[in-house]
Amino acid sequence: MQVFESLLQVKIEKGGGFFLLLDPDRTTPDMILMLAEAAEDSEVDAVLVGTSLMTKNNFQTTVKDVRERTSLPVIIFPGTHSQISPNADAILFTSLISGRNPTYLIDEQVKGAPLVKEYGIEPIATGYMLIESGGYSSVQYISHSMPIPSDKNDIACAHALAAQYMGMQAIFMEAGSGARQSVPLSMIESVAEYINLPIIVGGGIREPREVESKIKAGASFVVVGHHFENNNDLKALHEFAEAAHPLAAVAL
Repeated sequence: MQVFESLLQVKIEKGGGFFLLLDPDRTTPDMILMLAEAAEDSEVDAVLVGTSLMTKNNFQTTVKDVRERTSLPVIIFPGTHSQISPNADAILFTSLISGRNPTYLIDEQVKGAPLVKEYGIEPIATGYMLIESGGYSSVQYISHSMPIPSDKNDIACAHALAAQYMGMQAIFMEAGSGARQSVPLSMIESVAEYINLPIIVGGGIREPREVESKIKAGASFVVVGHHFENNNDLKALHEFAEAAHPLAAVAL
């Protein structure tokens, strides 16, 4: 079974999914390995590896080490085409559809596509939407793009629908790592009602109850990374993942 297909099955069976994001630029190698090993027992559904700005020469090593320590899907969440590894199972093949900078709309994708093919990594075509978060995020700075205003649900819906019509498989609504404000519930609800694609939501999520509220609003998957970068409370990791699985809780 392909990775994306298996994740859709998770959504059906559990009511939602939880992704742990590991950032090799911001998290120590020891912490990354600790989190990777704990992810499976904590009911995490997939591990994402990626960063906005790669300042260390450790991406390939990180993906390889994570792959060796978990049987969960290891999915690259790339900032640039240089963040592609043959040790990953899949890659969120993102296009920054909320921006107008051609570098992140198509240029990085053209550079990365041959490597994805050569390595045999499963591409998951993803429309990436940067949402205003109350501050100037790393993604916004690096990509030279304006985020969608957090109170403009109609603009978010139009971008998401365009991604669907262009044949993308998923939408990623991102507030940015460590965002002051996460993606508003009203925006998630509006987009979920407007399109027929699974929605991934990340950025600025600090508590399990926020994970639960995003899923109830219409998110299929929730991503948390920054909260665990310097936090070894593995019990909390389980609580975050559990909050994304409303149907699993009902079954119990």
